[in-house]
Amino acid sequence: MSYRTRIIYSAHQKELMWDRWKKGSTLHDIARLFNRGHSSVQRILQEAGGFRPRTRKRSILSLTLDERETISRGIAMDLSMRTIATKLGRSPSTVSREIRRNGGYASYRAVAADKAAWRRALRPKPCKLAGQLNLKNLIARKLQCHWSPEQIAGWLKRQYPNDEHYHVSHETIYKSLFIQTRGVLKKELLACLRSRRVMRRSRYSSLKRKGLGTIVDAVSISERPASVEDRAVPGHWEGDLIAGSNNSYIATLVERHSRYVMLAKVKNRRTDTIIDALIKQSQKLPTELYKSLTWDRGSELAGHKTFTLATDIDVYFCDPHSPWQRGSNENTNRLLRQYFPKGTDLSIHSQSKLSAVARQLNERPRKTLEYETPAGRFNACVASIG
Repeated sequence: MSYRTRIIYSAHQKELMWDRWKKGSTLHDIARLFNRGHSSVQRILQEAGGFRPRTRKRSILSLTLDERETISRGIAMDLSMRTIATKLGRSPSTVSREIRRNGGYASYRAVAADKAAWRRALRPKPCKLAGQLNLKNLIARKLQCHWSPEQIAGWLKRQYPNDEHYHVSHETIYKSLFIQTRGVLKKELLACLRSRRVMRRSRYSSLKRKGLGTIVDAVSISERPASVEDRAVPGHWEGDLIAGSNNSYIATLVERHSRYVMLAKVKNRRTDTIIDALIKQSQKLPTELYKSLTWDRGSELAGHKTFTLATDIDVYFCDPHSPWQRGSNENTNRLLRQYFPKGTDLSIHSQSKLSAVARQLNERPRKTLEYETPAGRFNACVASIG
């Protein structure tokens, strides 16, 4: 049996890897370029946590290889340090330090000195979290509460507006999780992220399309009143189903103005089952806070007329292949997958469990609300009606 020798990737090959990774190529696709297995590529990408390393550059103040060659020739000609420095237009102390730190007069070599200087220049900036135990522990606790790094960063700035020691970017938190060599946040906290990935993925890596059904007498979203679009008026909702194994489903509802979430347990996706569940949910709210519902073109809402007749709530349907028209609901469904992973049986969760998950989402600060919570924004709407 023959074995392939371990490949040492060149700088150019690594640049190609990062280019393809950024465009959304899979590890297998990238590895095929080099006739290798995906693990050889994963090793390089994962060392950097999926973040493309910055291209290293020399300081304009550093000695160049040509200048070091001049120093080497000057030593060979027994020139004084001051004479060599004059030739270079440098300070004599600069030449003196250069020779002393690289073996002295007897052992100085230009190429070796240049490589050594390049190695010594590799001084990574310490992570902000490394020296602040209180901040690190606070971030870890919020991650365990399933807050996203962006929510944590925004909340910290809102909570401590005048204390820059508590101001940290969400990218710093992600890097501290994905790049374990930083030694700041524990690897176990990766499981608290919604995606549960072990390294950064490209935003283009999972673009998918799904065909949607046809609804009889569906009212297009284009006919929805313009007042709904700017989210200034509360009471307009977006809805959908998330699916699990064994034909299990959860109905999800999000209020556009406040991003307030409601979840409903459903036995199946038959239209009568879904309509009954939506009618029950609507009865929990004041009529002023439930004026319209926007859904995709799934057949589960084929009985939308029955829902409108029972609740006096208008139903609008998105265009085919346009999930972005229900952006708040799509985003919420992604958040919910942290609690209800794909491929798991959703029927095992009680309505009380669903309500507890919705409560946790509603009590998280949201960037789009300037880090106010959906519950706070929604309760203010209820109070204004009362």
